[in-house]
Amino acid sequence: MSPDSESATAMPLDEALLEILCCPETKQAVTILDAASLDVLNRRIANGEVRNTGGNPVKEPLDGGLIRHDRKVTYPVREMIPIMLVEEGIPTDGIL
Repeated sequence: MSPDSESATAMPLDEALLEILCCPETKQAVTILDAASLDVLNRRIANGEVRNTGGNPVKEPLDGGLIRHDRKVTYPVREMIPIMLVEEGIPTDGIL
């Protein structure tokens, strides 16, 4: 099983919803963050190393994420709900 299919299994999102979602800032497409990258991001969150684009520390681990096409920002998914707000995006350029 590939990391993408593991991620899709762990965080199923309706395909139709995924196709219409995009970055609210740049309008780039987003895809499901793979399981290995989610683990890296959650470890950094646990270590207190992550701030969102609004400048606030991210304190709780993500259930999943939607990463922008250029891989510079990941939007959190909590309880199967994508949080597609500019200020809630997590800068991931250079991290993932």
